[in-house]
This record gives sequence, structure tokens and C-alpha cells, in this order.
Amino acid sequence: MSMREIRQSPTAQMVSPDMQEPELMLECRQLCKVYTQGPERVEVLRNLDLRVYAGERVAIVGASGSGKTTLLNLLGGLDLPSSGEVMIAGLNLASLNEAQRDRMRNRNLGFVYQFHHLLGEFTALENVSMPLLIAGNDVRRSAARAAAILERVGLGHRLQHKPSELSGGERQRVAIARALVTEPRCVLLDEPTGNLDRHTAHEIHALMAELNTQLATSFVVVTHDEEFARSLDRVLLLRNGQLEELDAATRSAIAARGLTASLVEAPAQDDAHGE
Repeated sequence: MSMREIRQSPTAQMVSPDMQEPELMLECRQLCKVYTQGPERVEVLRNLDLRVYAGERVAIVGASGSGKTTLLNLLGGLDLPSSGEVMIAGLNLASLNEAQRDRMRNRNLGFVYQFHHLLGEFTALENVSMPLLIAGNDVRRSAARAAAILERVGLGHRLQHKPSELSGGERQRVAIARALVTEPRCVLLDEPTGNLDRHTAHEIHALMAELNTQLATSFVVVTHDEEFARSLDRVLLLRNGQLEELDAATRSAIAARGLTASLVEAPAQDDAHGE
């Protein structure tokens, strides 16, 4: 992807004070992940490269079992690669010990999953406060920041409600607020609306777009929702252990094939370019 193409994205405009180009938030180089199953070696990711810039919204699509969640876990430092490097805000995860990776995640990353993973015995306010408290912040200040971000996602009236007292869409809004409360540079999302009805999913998508514009936070989203994927700045297809960029022309050609057309069925890059 050229620098000119990156600058065309209205959400990728944060500029490093030292460089007249978008700030690089997340990068992986020659990333490989191999699992051993008895005598077999299963290569899930192979020599994968990725760059995500400040304020970008990037969708990762792919067939079930292609390694999307594995990739997201590696990007977030929740798992370690078999080889290759992951860099978050210029920090090489391989150079950090476990405690340092924990601090790096708390400071720079937010996570949102298909299942909200809220703590049932705590209120929405307490759930959202948790990352701040873990980071050692004052209880009163943490609660104030949590209340502010919950207000921002439209839940200022639900601060004292526990997850069982919230709807599915509200629980996912709490999860998004929890991911954003530390003001991370990048948020990683794994099927964030996979369990929601279409109307609620659209509301969550609109909320994410609004927060992305307001906060200039990068979003990397693993999703099967291709309509949502097409609305983001870039769409990457994970296939055969590597990422392929689906440019606007390819996405338009697939969409023209009708409702049953899928991004996952995009022609291989060599085929798409007639080589």
C-alpha cells in the first residue's frame, strides 16, 4: 500500500511530530505460527506482514479456521509467534517479559470479543473501571473516567446495572467502553457483533466509526460481516497463512456478483492481476 493511498483514508491522518507521514501503530514482520499435533506440524501463519497506521480501520476476513483469531492473539501479545516480530507503538513484543507485555497491553491496546467477557458480579461502571484500577490508578479518578466513556457510548444512565440487567447491545457497548477507557492507541476486535441482531450490530458499527473519528484510535477487526468489512478503510483477506489486500476494484467486482458473493472467495492476487 502506497503512502498516497494511506493518506486518502480520512481516519489515518495522525502525523508523528518527527515525520510527515501517518504514525505506525502496529506492525508484524515475517510472522509465523506453527502448531504441533502429534507427528504433524500445522502452519497456520507463514511469513505474514502487516502495518496499521494511526486512526486506520482495518478489517481482516477469511474462511473459518484460516487463523484470524490466532493472528489477533499474536498482535495483542496474548500468544507468541513461532518466528517473526510484532511491534506495538515501536515496542518489539519479543523483547519484553510477561510483566512488561501486560503493562504494554494495558497502556496501548484495547480488546473486544464476540462474547463480552464482562464480570457478572460487577456493575457496568466497575467493569469499565477495571483496566484503570489494574494499572494502579486512583479509585475515584478511575470511576470518573469510566463514567465519562460510558456516557460517550450512550450508557450514562446504566452505570450501576450489572451485565444480567443489560441487553446484548448494551453489554457490547460496555465492552467497547472498557476497551477504550485507557485511551489505547489501537483496539483489536474479534467478531464484535457476531452475537447481535442486525439492527443492534449496525448501531455498534456506527458507534465504532464515531469513536474512531473522535479519538483517532486504530481498529483492527476480525469479522465475518462482509458489509461491515467493506465499510472500513482497508480489507485484508487471510488465506493460506498470509494476508492479501483487497483493493477497492476487487471489492467492487465481488459486490457486483450479487448478495451471495463473498470477499473470502476473492481470486488470488496473481489471478486478479492476470499474471
